[in-house]
Amino acid sequence: MLQSEGPINWEIAEQIAAWVAVVDPETLESGQPPTNLPAEPPVDPDTTSSIDGLARAVQARVAETTGIDAAYATPVRVVTRREWADIHLKALRPVLEAFASTLQRAMLDRGDDAPETPAVPDPSNPFGFPMGADPLSGILTMLAPVLLGVQAGTMVGHLAQHALGRYDLPLPTADQPGMLFIARNLDEFESAWGLPRTDLRFHVVLHEAVRAAERGVPWVQPRLVRLSTEYVRGYDLDISSLEQQLGSFDPSDPSSLSGIADDPRALLGAMQTPRQRELLRPLEVFTSVLEGYADVLLEEIGRPLIPDFDRINEARRRHRVERGEAERFVGMLLGLELDREQYEQGEAFCRGVIEREGIPGLNRLWSSEAMIPTPAELEAPGLWLARIDL
Repeated sequence: MLQSEGPINWEIAEQIAAWVAVVDPETLESGQPPTNLPAEPPVDPDTTSSIDGLARAVQARVAETTGIDAAYATPVRVVTRREWADIHLKALRPVLEAFASTLQRAMLDRGDDAPETPAVPDPSNPFGFPMGADPLSGILTMLAPVLLGVQAGTMVGHLAQHALGRYDLPLPTADQPGMLFIARNLDEFESAWGLPRTDLRFHVVLHEAVRAAERGVPWVQPRLVRLSTEYVRGYDLDISSLEQQLGSFDPSDPSSLSGIADDPRALLGAMQTPRQRELLRPLEVFTSVLEGYADVLLEEIGRPLIPDFDRINEARRRHRVERGEAERFVGMLLGLELDREQYEQGEAFCRGVIEREGIPGLNRLWSSEAMIPTPAELEAPGLWLARIDL
């Protein structure tokens, strides 16, 4: 378990993500693993057919409204929770490994600063942890890929339990953009809120189609990955704080690791972020614009076509708030922790541009990276229009 070829133990991450995604919440809360990983029910072919049909109907409308031709050919998949988790572990790998490398570099720097004394052979140390002058640094160096694997798997597994589609969060995924739906979650959300099936699926498909169209702009997804990667590389790490959390770890008792691995904020609690403030603002502005544009276009296209649009929209807004610790953790970790005010600011910017120039004027956002508004322009759409017209 302690052997890893990189800064994150991806084998551990995949196993944990599959377990968390599939196991029922009561079992997760009990902390007792099941004897066998329960099998997920397969996706109903009728669900796949229904969503494919809605996607085909939506894609042409989204391409016409956004001016993004890639929307015509966005791939569509209906998956299980476990499949969703596996896809997203791979898609988030570049950003998560950038964070892990930052942590690893801080630990190596800490080890270089420690006085060099020969390690003392100890029969009570059967796992071969480095036990020199700074034994906790040695233990932490070996445990970090496992801790990060557990936390990455836990984070993605919890997201898989709640996500309706692919772009419920503006995650910095690095794979091909596409629409992705978790059939089981759609059915449970429909039942919990008493929503009409066809209207709900139309709303969710339209939501995914607009966000996938944004990602289809050649520079949008690379920019999001780049900004997130720069952000996580900007962390300053207080390794001594993390070592204190490992103070109770007993190498002969792996279960003593559970208290650290179970807490998704354990690593972030050891961080100081003053250097990240200047890196965070461009990321916040960009994600605010992406989310604001998508929400405005969702309403522009969907309100005339979906009878229960307002009720479904409100249910999904509440769902966004109620998704829990995993979403807050990934938002904080990757700099995507937008509050309601930032979502509203992105919407207000887009509506301000539409009032002056219509949707075609707003679609000029996608012509180049230079069109992304500055923080001041996000608050005053007229400034943005004046700049791009020049």
